[in-house]
Amino acid sequence: MPRPKTRSNEQVLEAALALMHARGPEALTFASLSQASGLSAATLVQRFKDKPGLRHSALLHAWNRLDERTDRLAASVPRTPDGAITLLVGLSQQYGGIESYAEGLLILREDLRDPILRSRGASWKKTLSRVLDDCFSDIPYAPKGIGLLLAAQWQGALLWWSFDPQQRVEDFAEESLARFVAAVLARRSRSRR
Repeated sequence: MPRPKTRSNEQVLEAALALMHARGPEALTFASLSQASGLSAATLVQRFKDKPGLRHSALLHAWNRLDERTDRLAASVPRTPDGAITLLVGLSQQYGGIESYAEGLLILREDLRDPILRSRGASWKKTLSRVLDDCFSDIPYAPKGIGLLLAAQWQGALLWWSFDPQQRVEDFAEESLARFVAAVLARRSRSRR
């Protein structure tokens, strides 16, 4: 009779992601995860087969979490430009401080190396852009594709913040996004007159 699992795969993958964020993707080994999760390395090998399989599973789990977070935030904000900003500020909270953001870039590198993980990123881009577009649907002069423009501005703001993280990332993102939306909508409004 098989021994019952003492930790779910989700719990193990959370521990794997925590290791990757704390010490970089290369720090994720069966030995380090065994110590972090309390499961034997042999049990982890049975579940995830090999180190690339473990890393891939952890990164897919991270995409699942991001999709869930995006859906949850999207359902909670009004479909307005302010709602779009609130959504992106809410997503910014996952980055925390500069060290966490920097480690996240190493994890992004792993996503970019894997075609399946890249496709998850492309899918998230479509979903996020569509939700952001919906937030401008009642504004007749909003430019077509503003959702992707706003998402790109957000990602750029995060990167610029990282070079000089003097304030919370959420505050920097909110200020940057508010200026961007105001500038784009003001320009479009003037051009329609």
